[in-house]
Amino acid sequence: MHKLSEYVEMAATEYLQETGKTKLDAHWIAEFFQDNGVQDNYPRQDLIAFCAMVQKALTIKSERASKQTRLQLDKAIRLVKHKQK
Repeated sequence: MHKLSEYVEMAATEYLQETGKTKLDAHWIAEFFQDNGVQDNYPRQDLIAFCAMVQKALTIKSERASKQTRLQLDKAIRLVKHKQK
């Protein structure tokens, strides 16, 4: 049995890979909740609360990716400016 936090990460990662979106689709998460055993392994877990946790994980992943992209762009710009001197 997976930890609840592992299910959250699995759902966020799978959703990003499948859709490329950071706004969670209600139908998709409900299907994941049921089909991947979250409902069975955590019968007291509320779908709405699970959805909120996955959305938070998606937001964090998106912010990290944006930050990494900005850092890479800054690095490339500095390299180009340095070569122009």
